[in-house]
This record gives sequence, C-alpha cells and structure tokens, in this order.
Amino acid sequence: MAGSPCPDFGDWKSLYRAAILETDKNIVLQKVADAEIAVLSRARELFYSGGGTREEQEALDDALYALRAFRSVSKHGEGP
Repeated sequence: MAGSPCPDFGDWKSLYRAAILETDKNIVLQKVADAEIAVLSRARELFYSGGGTREEQEALDDALYALRAFRSVSKHGEGP
C-alpha cells in the first residue's frame, strides 16, 4: 500500500492480531496479506532451521488457516 510503513514481518503474532481485529474494510485485506506473508516466512524459517516448538508450528498453521478464512469472508462482504 502506497505511503504506509513497511510492516515488520518477523513479528507475525502482532500482524495476525492486527489483521483479525481490523474493522476498516478499506485496509483489512492488506493487513491479512501482510500477516499471511509473516506467518509463511516464520514457518519457512522454522522448516529450514529445524527450530521452533511443535506449539509454535501448530499456532502458525492455525493462524494461516484463520487468515485465509477471514480473507475469504472479507472479500465476499460478510466480514468486518
């Protein structure tokens, strides 16, 4: 989005919360996209490093599933 600060994709939890709590229909899809990138980046990081806990991996899977569902609902005008 032009003019908006570049999000810190390393902080996937904050981006996830910001996306699902966003009420402005004009920016919600961008926030969801930013959160999806952050979640996928963290999952990739864990995969290649062999690090992370099972709990974090499950949280990432759950967050990605929720973001995709939220995006789908928002695109169809049924969401926030």
